[in-house]
Amino acid sequence: MKFYLRMAIVCIGTALCFFSQPAEALQSYFINNEIEANNIEMFPKWTEMLGHYNTESHQLDGVCGKQQYSTCKLKEWKEFVEGLRGKPRLAQMNAINRFVNKYPYIEDIVNWGVEDYWADVYEFQRKSGDCEDYAIAKFMSLRALGVPDDDMRIEVVQDLNLGGILHAVLIVFVDDDVYVLDNQIKQVVKAVDIYHYKPIYSINEEHWWQHIMIQQ
Repeated sequence: MKFYLRMAIVCIGTALCFFSQPAEALQSYFINNEIEANNIEMFPKWTEMLGHYNTESHQLDGVCGKQQYSTCKLKEWKEFVEGLRGKPRLAQMNAINRFVNKYPYIEDIVNWGVEDYWADVYEFQRKSGDCEDYAIAKFMSLRALGVPDDDMRIEVVQDLNLGGILHAVLIVFVDDDVYVLDNQIKQVVKAVDIYHYKPIYSINEEHWWQHIMIQQ
């Protein structure tokens, strides 16, 4: 993926061993052990993005009110998102996944002139983005519909179909199931049905998790 995400592997430590393992799994790599931590400040691209969002959203307080997440503050696609209010969560997820995935994929070096930049939803609406930017836009859209932070994570994975390149997706918990919203997959799918991604770490607004593979 890009420099920052490669550095995240070093920060986490144990993930280096993932690069040499083949994509031969008896079960999904999303079935794993997690280690939870609270110091999300060690992921500055994520925290800077949240700061950008908060600054921009407060500029709309006079129009949208002071609620941090609202469809009004999504601006360009607020009517689309508001039209999903009250629908079952899976229906909301599928609609948002399709909508956001229509935006063109643009590398950060082209968009921002740097190797790695995590765009907030306002920036994504203006300039589109790459994999983590799709995931962030979906995260913010679902937050605006009332999905709790605890029910979602941005998850950084290795794509074993592409030689272990790093990738980012959105994870959403619905009842007892875990779903993946991915700019590389048209449909929302259950995590246990995906075999070519190895989770490295995941993060939301309060916590991050290191993912440790279960020995098979």
